Amino acid sequence: MIIVSLSGDGDYTSIQEAINSITDKTSRMIFIKKGIYREKLHLVKSNLTFIGEDETKTIITFDDYAKKELENGTTMQTFRSYSTFIHGNHLTFMNLTFENTAGKGSEVGQAIASYVDGDCIHFKNCRFLGHQDTLFTAPLPPSSVIPGSFIGPGEHLPKIVGRHYYENCYIEGDIDFIFGGATSYFESCTVFSKDVPNYSYITAASTPSDEKYGYVFHQCKLVGSAHEQSVFLGRPWREFAHVVYLNCFLGPHIHEAGWNDWDKPHQSLKFYEFQNIGPGADRSKRVDFCKELSIKESSLYTKEQVLRDWKPYKKHPS
Repeated sequence: MIIVSLSGDGDYTSIQEAINSITDKTSRMIFIKKGIYREKLHLVKSNLTFIGEDETKTIITFDDYAKKELENGTTMQTFRSYSTFIHGNHLTFMNLTFENTAGKGSEVGQAIASYVDGDCIHFKNCRFLGHQDTLFTAPLPPSSVIPGSFIGPGEHLPKIVGRHYYENCYIEGDIDFIFGGATSYFESCTVFSKDVPNYSYITAASTPSDEKYGYVFHQCKLVGSAHEQSVFLGRPWREFAHVVYLNCFLGPHIHEAGWNDWDKPHQSLKFYEFQNIGPGADRSKRVDFCKELSIKESSLYTKEQVLRDWKPYKKHPS
């Protein structure tokens, strides 16, 4: 096991140094002691486990943002604003906080806390903190609407739809703060919507047209500081967006319409709900392009079905 500690009583004082040290002959597990690690992390390796000492006190943080002006006169844009870039397969992260402290999207634009690109990536007891575009689940869509807006570490990577599993995690933000094209299963997570002056959106999925699954939220709690009736469950970043909420608690901040179409054709959208509860779960005024699943239909969205043939790197401690 490799130990990272800011106080110097481990093998390294920075997480990036520990990542850079890993070879096929070294440990595949990194233990990170409590502390605030101000690092813009770049992880391009597979078959690794990262375990924090305490999920609220082991914090990886940075503050880049889309509107940041660079020396060459351009701006950083969304996909270079990440605090942590993760590209690899069979990765596990436990008891960690991923944070972007740049500020409100109305002031700084998009600011990604975690850019997650790969297959069989598991987050357990982790927190994702930010405002606009907190968590990006790659791949990118096939093409950008605005030329050059995809510039970043994943711009030219193969667009592989990975499987991501978020277990007992906390995710907060305001505008489109869970977005992308991965197949992602959120189980027993808390999704916290911050307040903004107008409307906000939890998800902005760009599910590829040929993928069976997109985002699935199972037994999650949707809460927040956002004012009543101001938050939509999702809007489609691309026209085949696929998002499902199963047996979730929906707070009073959820808008009675539930979903926004973002000017996309309704016939291609897959926005589903099933037996949700709470003041935001009333479906009497939902938009006509969302659907309440039957019991039989909901059985197609179990973790085993969605993540299909998931093979973790190794058995990890609980």
